[in-house]
Amino acid sequence: MDHRSLALIRLRSLRIFVLFVALPLTGAPLGHAQMGISPASDANLSHPTYVVTAKRDGYTISGLVTYLQGAKTFKHAIVLFPGYPGIMRLGDENGQPRFELRGNFLVRSRRHWLDEETLVVVVDAPSDQWATFTQQFRDGPRYGADVEALLKEIGHRYNVENWTFVGTSEGSVSAFHASRMNPLLARRTILTASLFQSSRNGPGLSAVTWAELSTELLWVHHEDDPCTYTSYRDAREFSQRTRKPLLTVRGGGPGRGAACEAFTAHGFVGVERETVIAMRSWVKTGVIPADVKP
Repeated sequence: MDHRSLALIRLRSLRIFVLFVALPLTGAPLGHAQMGISPASDANLSHPTYVVTAKRDGYTISGLVTYLQGAKTFKHAIVLFPGYPGIMRLGDENGQPRFELRGNFLVRSRRHWLDEETLVVVVDAPSDQWATFTQQFRDGPRYGADVEALLKEIGHRYNVENWTFVGTSEGSVSAFHASRMNPLLARRTILTASLFQSSRNGPGLSAVTWAELSTELLWVHHEDDPCTYTSYRDAREFSQRTRKPLLTVRGGGPGRGAACEAFTAHGFVGVERETVIAMRSWVKTGVIPADVKP
């Protein structure tokens, strides 16, 4: 083999080596892009944030608690149920909270709920449900008992008893059933970008019995929600069916991603703060806010 052929083989080998070395490096940021927000850029973590865990029979259920620095007396607790898949995999890593779903509307905007008398808790799926967490499971009594155990643990630690349950997208299914099964805990329920239609994941809110929900209820929906299963037309219909108010959100953007993902109008992109402040106003006053727009 001549020197020219040998040099060509070495060059090709070097290119293959560089390719295999480079792939993991270029792939690393993509995971953060799929989550939506990287841990380093999560503005919510500038506030005190802790993982609270309730031990159950062979499994656990955890919540991510956030509140203002220096706040000590809490009148309100806002319980957030994120959208699909609802599995945060909450834990502690080197003394810091570790979790997924950072890009979800309720997770990424949770700081906007905070004031001197309000804390928020994002509810993870029970640890033995991290592989599936089906809608059918959320409809069952065990899920209601799991949420109750977690909130009682948080209530004991932070001395709070006034709970508002808030769900978004498929998390609306979680919030509805958790509220339905815990009428002594949930004083209010807010359903945002709600999953009205059946999908391959389950029936959504299409077959629930609304008479079983005894709490005050507020619907919140973006007028331009592009997701087939969560249309604004259905939001108006369900508001009329339940005889409960609908808070309409307009404007925002620019969006990115598929129609049912969190950084479109489905996730209130660009109007997160305004939407949360309007919901917080309803929690504090009971008065239906005017339509939300930037």
